Amino acid sequence: MSINEISKKFVLSKDTLRYWEKMGLLPAIKRDEHGYRQYSEIDQNWIFYIKVLRNAGMPVSKLKVFLFNYRQKETAQKRLNLLIKQREQLEQQQAQLQKTINYLNYKIDHFDDKLLTYEKEKLAYERKI
Repeated sequence: MSINEISKKFVLSKDTLRYWEKMGLLPAIKRDEHGYRQYSEIDQNWIFYIKVLRNAGMPVSKLKVFLFNYRQKETAQKRLNLLIKQREQLEQQQAQLQKTINYLNYKIDHFDDKLLTYEKEKLAYERKI
């Protein structure tokens, strides 16, 4: 598949794909006789995997370490630990977002109240759903 097709398929810019290749996140993409990138099914698997990890908030620097370890057949435990840490960060972000949603719901529900006390607002923010 061409870079245009891959860009559309994965909803990524061509610049992002080129950047990932330049940064070593993707293996060198094979070129056709005209020098155009031709993405294989394996390349597409890597793109999907990288996109998921980027969507999970994994920075490029950590992703490079993870992929380097993967390609060098480093211990699976190192890679697993990176994934676990990333999941923990996402769970913390999720908890923080839920607190913010709770607070906004409280503010919306009590929008017409004249005066909301700090304690009531704090309780709304800390409330678990």
